[in-house]
Amino acid sequence: QVQVVESGGGLVQAGGSLRLSCAASGSIFRINRMGWYRQAPGKQRELVARIESGGIINYADAVKGRFTLSRDNAKNTVYLQMNSLKAEDTAVYFCFVITSNTYWGQGTQVTVSS
Repeated sequence: QVQVVESGGGLVQAGGSLRLSCAASGSIFRINRMGWYRQAPGKQRELVARIESGGIINYADAVKGRFTLSRDNAKNTVYLQMNSLKAEDTAVYFCFVITSNTYWGQGTQVTVSS
């Protein structure tokens, strides 16, 4: 079993920054992919950013140039640095980890006030 723990959400004014962290622990042999989805009220969950085992990173068009995903392999942790936040970034952010199965965190709320 794999546990996924997120931290770093909160309330910030438009234009501000937040950093989310996501740590995976437990029975991990190999992480194939880690990243973040988000879900705003009344909307479907959407991919924000993901990193493959080889280091390739993909971003949603809506966050390119503002968000940066990084990884600490030794800690099985990914970080999402979010800059120039906008009201439309308000959502619950969910971390996911893909090994032989897919595991999700509990979600962390990000609220951007305009």
